[in-house]
Amino acid sequence: MIYYVSAEAARSGDGSQERPFCTISEAASRARAGDEILVAPGVYREAVDPAQGGTDDRYRITYRSEVKGGAVISGAEPVKNWTKYEGDVWLARIPNSVFGDYNPYTTYVRGDWYFAPSPVHTGEVYLNGKAMYETDALENVLHPKVREASWDPSGSLYQWYTCQEGEYTLIYANFQGTDPAEAQVEINVRKNCFYPSKTGVGYITLSGFAIRQAATQWAPPTAYQEGMVGPHWSKGWIIEDCEISDSRCSGISLGKYLQPENENKWSTRYYKDGTQTERDAICQAQREGWTKEQIGSHTVRRCNIHDCGQTGIVGHLGGVFSVIEDNHIHHINNKQDLMGAEIGGIKMHAAIDVIYRRNHIHHCTRGLWLDWQAQGTRVTQNLFHDNVPPKGTRIENGLSLGEDIFVEVSHGPTLIDHNLLLSDCACRLSTQGLAFVHNLIAGSFTFVGQGTDNNGEKFPTPRYTPYHVPHRTEVAGFMTILHGDARFYNNLFVQKPVREDLEAYAKDAGFAGKDRFQFICGTLPYDGYPNAETYFGRFSAECAMDGNSRDLYYDHLPVYTGGNVYLNGARPCDTETDAYVDTEHRVTLELTEEEGVWFLTTDLYSYLRENKHPVISTASLGEAFEPEQRFEHPDGSPIVFWQDYLDRRRGMETISGPFAYGEEKTEVWKERWDL
Repeated sequence: MIYYVSAEAARSGDGSQERPFCTISEAASRARAGDEILVAPGVYREAVDPAQGGTDDRYRITYRSEVKGGAVISGAEPVKNWTKYEGDVWLARIPNSVFGDYNPYTTYVRGDWYFAPSPVHTGEVYLNGKAMYETDALENVLHPKVREASWDPSGSLYQWYTCQEGEYTLIYANFQGTDPAEAQVEINVRKNCFYPSKTGVGYITLSGFAIRQAATQWAPPTAYQEGMVGPHWSKGWIIEDCEISDSRCSGISLGKYLQPENENKWSTRYYKDGTQTERDAICQAQREGWTKEQIGSHTVRRCNIHDCGQTGIVGHLGGVFSVIEDNHIHHINNKQDLMGAEIGGIKMHAAIDVIYRRNHIHHCTRGLWLDWQAQGTRVTQNLFHDNVPPKGTRIENGLSLGEDIFVEVSHGPTLIDHNLLLSDCACRLSTQGLAFVHNLIAGSFTFVGQGTDNNGEKFPTPRYTPYHVPHRTEVAGFMTILHGDARFYNNLFVQKPVREDLEAYAKDAGFAGKDRFQFICGTLPYDGYPNAETYFGRFSAECAMDGNSRDLYYDHLPVYTGGNVYLNGARPCDTETDAYVDTEHRVTLELTEEEGVWFLTTDLYSYLRENKHPVISTASLGEAFEPEQRFEHPDGSPIVFWQDYLDRRRGMETISGPFAYGEEKTEVWKERWDL
């Protein structure tokens, strides 16, 4: 059955084309498996709570905007009752009855791994669709100063302050000379925009909507991980062709359900470390039905996700076996008013058999963060750039500079192939079980061999994390991170000019060093790691005797290399014997945008020698050490890397880098979202 919805309907009807519903929520309360809901253009200020899901891929419930981007689901309400207060500052008095049982202007952002020094609320104030900056004192609104940590310094002068007066929420806002009567001013009212309140509402398709402005809460892996949009612990959702923007914390959540006994236990009860509470949450989820048959297998595709405070996409446990493809994810956490260990364009724990492909991720505090259990994970054909703070901003987040990809305390196998990694820091690799194949890498590797303990000063505090039965959720074991077990084949490393401000930050913060923040492109941080022959040659039957050579089992794992090219001063590690290092020429790389199309222009192919290498495959890469699992497709079939970044076919032998053949100017991304 097809139900129709129109915000322009004179009154709500029966959902027929002639008498449509006024709200999406009315249709959601009626829809059953196999039904479709067609939504006319308009603004729908509501929190849609789907009551029912589909039963399988054949009998989905589909919510579709009749015009792509025409139907807008908003978590905000317009504010019209502004009165002049002083100078450029205006005052609005909002009855608290507007908010129901959730007032975003009395609710603070909080949770495990949240470390921002200044308290902020889950509410926001928007001027003509752009979020303003909260401050904790009216004086700051009257006399605003540029926030030097913001990636948009001039925008940070638009500040607001809130307080309570009886049954009213007061909001003071400095609109910098704009008359709010002649502008669109909105405030967050609802926590979510399209999110089921109960778990298990699966097989829903959400297509073509613009969804924005929700008062979401911080989403760590040890809490109920909410988003503005999300499946809430179910299976088989498709979120496609949507614009997702301006969530206070996370745009889309594929993450964890509520476990009351583990809810932010670290930051509320204090006595158990956050790492242990996360292990507890994983084991509890297994007891409560976290299986491939019931959870995950979602698809997020062709979405434009931007201007969210914490993440564009977040997930823990619930995003397993998913595909995230062809999305444009950008300008995440640029205000820098939220700080903590759960921030990025995409931040996912337990990305088991998740595929990230053909995404364009840029201007985020970090691009993609794969934390714990990146097992069977593949990152392929993505464009990453500008995922470190812009030059001139003050860096306040002591956890990291940011980078294109961060893989943390996972045992793999994690496959990273055919990507363009163009930020100053390409990857943070506090992990093992990696394979880098046919990438173009212009930034450095940081924290190789570090960042896998809990920073204890008196006692050893190594983090031991789970690995799983291949292509399943069942835990196969736990182990600390030994580092290494990394493969680098047929990559192009091109050193960028090193930014002095980043070097100065690393030095001043005490993080400078080869195994922390370093800015030399290449595999150099793996100096001193053994090759496979050396590593495995040390073991014999005598090692299995109790008390004999026990340290061998805790030493760095081997590093495997072949076919890599180093340019502009990029450097290989000391065990790499066949690297091609060009010390003679200086090559150029330039990424430009022309009307939504992005091009990479380079002269490196003029200087690249004829260095053909055999095609890489699953057989070439071997097994990730701890899970004893191959680098393969989610269905267990082998990968042969025939296709390049642009899906062009390689020959039996191929050149290094993401392209099957080199061109001076190559189209590397085309905007797929077009309102």
